[in-house]
Amino acid sequence: MATAAHRTTPHPTAAPAKPPAPVALGLALAVLATLVWSGSFVTSRALGDSVPPVQHAFWRWVIALAVVAPFGARRAWRQRALVRRHLGFVLLASLLGVTVYNTLVNQAGVTTPAANMGMIMAASPVLMAVHERAGGVRLGARRIAGLLIACAGVLLLVGGDGASFSAGDLWMIAAACCFGSYSALLRRRPAGLDGVAFLFTTFLLGTVLLLPVQAVSLAVQGGFTPTSTTVLPLLYVGVASSAVAFFAWNKAISLIGAARAGVVYYLQPVCVALLSWALLAEPTGWAQAGCMALILTGVVLGAGARR
Repeated sequence: MATAAHRTTPHPTAAPAKPPAPVALGLALAVLATLVWSGSFVTSRALGDSVPPVQHAFWRWVIALAVVAPFGARRAWRQRALVRRHLGFVLLASLLGVTVYNTLVNQAGVTTPAANMGMIMAASPVLMAVHERAGGVRLGARRIAGLLIACAGVLLLVGGDGASFSAGDLWMIAAACCFGSYSALLRRRPAGLDGVAFLFTTFLLGTVLLLPVQAVSLAVQGGFTPTSTTVLPLLYVGVASSAVAFFAWNKAISLIGAARAGVVYYLQPVCVALLSWALLAEPTGWAQAGCMALILTGVVLGAGARR
């Protein structure tokens, strides 16, 4: 009887390894956000001479708010009590991800080539690892080595042949710090806070926080002329780079975490360099290619397994 029972006991078979659906979806959303954001760096560079950076950011988020409002306003109103309880978190996310980050990117685009902007931003996933360490996660020698290599690539890129940092490069480094901090912060989004409601609330608060500097920019720099060369790029960054890409990125981090989404973000400097070469005729030399290799090597090491 025991033998018969033994014979009829099914043996588990190893199923082929395939990524779970949420992981595959998270990676796809991270790729979508990265590709769309690559175009926004080119747009920031293209509008650098025609639209003041603060006004570029302000109208970008006004457009994004108008796009998200039909889907998120009612949800945000229903969850207003939850938002009030976590207002400090929501305000910080709005400040880093909406008010400050893109304004710094636009300011960098006035003087820094789009390809350089993309390569400097490639270091932001390493900053996410720094936030993990500050939260008590052990990084290990491999991640620390990646951090140092990526930072060396950034320093070589912005320092050039021994020249001092340009203002645009420094603005871009500050933007990378903001984005890395914002992405790390997303992991602490309050449980129960709807993703679309969170997106609408941060867009709304971030735009309100921009109002004072928008008024100063209008008073000091004057407005810009609405033409097809200014309005169409603003529509792109407002609809695609803000409403679509931020929703995709936030959802990706909720599914796969900031570190794994950051790996996908390494595609960005390559995409930006190709787009800036094709659309803006910006040259990409061997020095930039070498710095890109250093940055990408560092960030790949930095996001690898802890060793």
